[in-house]
Amino acid sequence: MSAFQEYFDESHQLVRDSVRRFVEREILPHVADWEEAEEFPRELYLKAGAAGILGIGYPEQYGGSHEGDLFAKVAASEELMRSGSGGLVAGLGSLDIGLPPVVKWAKPALRERIVPEVLSGEKIMALAVTEPSGGSDVANLKTRAVRDGDFYRVTGSKTFITSGVRADYYSVAVRTGGEGFGGVSLLLIEKGTPGFTVGRRLKKMGWWASDTAELFFDDCKVPVDNLIGVENAGFACIMANFQSERLALAIMANMTAQLALEESLKWAREREAFGKPIGKFQVLKHRLAEMATQLEVSREFTYRQAAKMAAGKSVIKEISMAKNFATDIADRVVYDAVQLLGGMGYMRESLVERLYRDNRILSIGGGTREVMNEIIAKQMGL
Repeated sequence: MSAFQEYFDESHQLVRDSVRRFVEREILPHVADWEEAEEFPRELYLKAGAAGILGIGYPEQYGGSHEGDLFAKVAASEELMRSGSGGLVAGLGSLDIGLPPVVKWAKPALRERIVPEVLSGEKIMALAVTEPSGGSDVANLKTRAVRDGDFYRVTGSKTFITSGVRADYYSVAVRTGGEGFGGVSLLLIEKGTPGFTVGRRLKKMGWWASDTAELFFDDCKVPVDNLIGVENAGFACIMANFQSERLALAIMANMTAQLALEESLKWAREREAFGKPIGKFQVLKHRLAEMATQLEVSREFTYRQAAKMAAGKSVIKEISMAKNFATDIADRVVYDAVQLLGGMGYMRESLVERLYRDNRILSIGGGTREVMNEIIAKQMGL
């Protein structure tokens, strides 16, 4: 039984086919231009919302579908990555890190107002945790929210925020209590709130098509009703959210490697040297075999953790392993793909050149490789 037969059923194939058609129709004809422009049209959110893509995995009452069906989400994510633009996928999918805390823990009135707008693509959602003073060390974040009657007064800043310029709603990690993880909360902050400003659009090595920004809060008044979950209990919400984000990053890494392998195989069959296709040379043939083997192992391990998550099991250690393993393998595969394509692999017109750049962020975002190893070691009792 193949991995696809074991983890994906007919309904997942329908999702996969639908998203693939969307990518072929709405994204692939334009993606090279959007990469060079370093943005894609906001209208794409509306189109993805209308196609039902943004709502996959969310409750039907808010306009979603396949609630609780993790492999429907996996199928959609894999097909979106066939756009060949990790930045576009990250930007279009920023709701998947910003919205889940709202769906799970926000007050009903807040959920009912915000979630349908985001799933339809009318509004854009972002998550704001990382700060200039530190990224992965969430327990020591500095942005402070002080209770003042029916409001919190928020002061501080965030950086490296995906969809930071465009977003309408932000799930923001703030300090409402004392030091450490026990003083962290989550607040829903809306664009246009007095005291909240969006800084410059940040220039990045890769993920060109995604909008990444700095955020500034200067005595920003946020209604107490915008608290997500319980005050001073936000750290647990953020950590729960991280598990899904790490799975998503592992899937992105595996698909990055998959696309790089496909491009390499195509090149190996078509490119000739010394009178025969270069794929016939043993050194390249074996390299391609190793790339395929490494990817297959990584993908199977990632699917296994997704299956455990879908069954409600805790995979704190294993999902950290999956993220590290997948990003390590993607590092090797994209490197080898560029090498195999030679000069063409270094050209901006080549997909593997973009994959090489985009891949580099995957072992940093959602918790760095080093932090993943700390988590793994801790789970081992070290």
